[in-house]
Amino acid sequence: MNRSTRVLLLAIMIALMLLIAAFNWINLSEAYGSGPPYYSRTTNMDKWTNPLPVLAVVDVFAVLAIALLALWIRRAGRN
Repeated sequence: MNRSTRVLLLAIMIALMLLIAAFNWINLSEAYGSGPPYYSRTTNMDKWTNPLPVLAVVDVFAVLAIALLALWIRRAGRN
């Protein structure tokens, strides 16, 4: 694997991390709101769902994808 391919894959890895961080931030700020204690959540409490289980699953898959990509970059660099 040449150097430009490794740099491109590293950039993809960083972009994936930033996208996951933005996804988490957006979902948590929407769920818990910005007003006095959890304003968005208490307005329609019957319709509110906890976002943490979904975010945990997304984060686990993202960590696995990033780890596999890092492993692939490392192994390809040895050859």
